[in-house]
Amino acid sequence: MSAGSADAQAAPLTLRTVLEGDTAAVYCSGKITAGLTGILRDEIKSLIPRTKKIVVDLTDITQMDSMGLGMIVSLYVSAKTSGTQLILINLSQRVRDLFRITNVWSILEVYGENIMRMP
Repeated sequence: MSAGSADAQAAPLTLRTVLEGDTAAVYCSGKITAGLTGILRDEIKSLIPRTKKIVVDLTDITQMDSMGLGMIVSLYVSAKTSGTQLILINLSQRVRDLFRITNVWSILEVYGENIMRMP
């Protein structure tokens, strides 16, 4: 096992949330995969009732699987129902490909190459 793998296992998913007015920015690092999706889901769901816009920065996401994808769609539904705008930014090529392959891309509004807003 390489040192990089050990680091990824030590902190599989970490979040840093910054609140400014009625906007929250959630900076994600690690993996959004089965067994880890609850961390991000709980953080975002706690923000939905008190914010109008949530920006999820995926710059440092190294992996996302179908559970992560499903959780993003679930968060989209929760946000939309409550009138909150959910924006995903800085998606890696892998994550963009996952959204395209599964046709989730079609429900997203794309801002440039790396920014999407879930309408």
